[in-house]
Amino acid sequence: MTEPLFPQRSVGIVGYGAYVPRYRLPASEISRVWHGGYAGHPVQEKAVAGPDEDTFTMALEAARNALARAGVSAEALRAVWVGSESHPYAVKPTGTLLADALGAAPSVQAGDWEFACKAGTEAMVAAIGLVGSGMADYALVVGADTAQGRPGDALEFTAASGAAAFVLGPAENALARILATYSYVTDTPDFWRREGEKYPAHGQRFTGEPAYFHHITQAAKGLLEALDMTPQDFTYAVFHQPNTKFPQRVAKMLGFTPEQIAPGLLVPRIGNTYSASALIGLTAILDVAQPGDRIFVTSFGSGAGSDAFALEVTEAILERRDRAPHTEDYIARRTEIDYGLYVRYRGKLAE
Repeated sequence: MTEPLFPQRSVGIVGYGAYVPRYRLPASEISRVWHGGYAGHPVQEKAVAGPDEDTFTMALEAARNALARAGVSAEALRAVWVGSESHPYAVKPTGTLLADALGAAPSVQAGDWEFACKAGTEAMVAAIGLVGSGMADYALVVGADTAQGRPGDALEFTAASGAAAFVLGPAENALARILATYSYVTDTPDFWRREGEKYPAHGQRFTGEPAYFHHITQAAKGLLEALDMTPQDFTYAVFHQPNTKFPQRVAKMLGFTPEQIAPGLLVPRIGNTYSASALIGLTAILDVAQPGDRIFVTSFGSGAGSDAFALEVTEAILERRDRAPHTEDYIARRTEIDYGLYVRYRGKLAE
């Protein structure tokens, strides 16, 4: 087994922030339109970006919250990276838009990352390397998506919108130290979207066992073994949340309890926020974690791969987390919409 990544300089999360749009589409409303009114779907509702929102605007809101918690100026950032599978432009980076809007440009490295639902954690691994090597003191990483599912498809029940941002910096200034990270990838055809296609396709039976469960368990076990730790050594855990059942099942497979994953399990209330899924769950956990708590995080991106992280919360969390809105504040702030308004907001009517 390849060794996990331990940076030369200890790195941690200095600030974090989330953003969830206020609009909510109930699963019962999708069922009413496409499935005769069945209301037993485990996802209660999903967050829907408004007509004036996209990956960039959500990333900006989350990033401002992260900088506020970090107490770091945008000028101190040496990288602004945005992970998403729904960037506003096919050819024009979201990273430069974000760097300019924050005031980090022009003396900064900026760009976009793509790896399906783990684009955000892929950028985080790179930021750990950048800060850990000493090339930068602070780097901003964002996972954001305005995901869409084909009308009537199973994905439409969960494909949602949201963003999570993290300022990474030296561990001595962190509210959560990153102990190590480990990644596991293979070429698995479980989910894809070709250039020019509006909606993704999924490989049915490939999405579970050979994709999600295999990659998450391999990444998680690899990191646990390298650290000589067990699930019982962690207070909280969060896994990628494409639906309600998958993260609960993989947690049980690995030996984590329902109590460990409960604070970060947000998909029943906001849906699958794709590149922000595990990361928004992490922000919710940081909102309630105490100094000394350890947090285990494992993302998943179709195509396929997983990034696993082990974190330890520091005393700084107590003073910094109230500098910006909590994730729960955004979730509680909701306006319910019907399917017609959802179709209008998400541009599902083709001319």
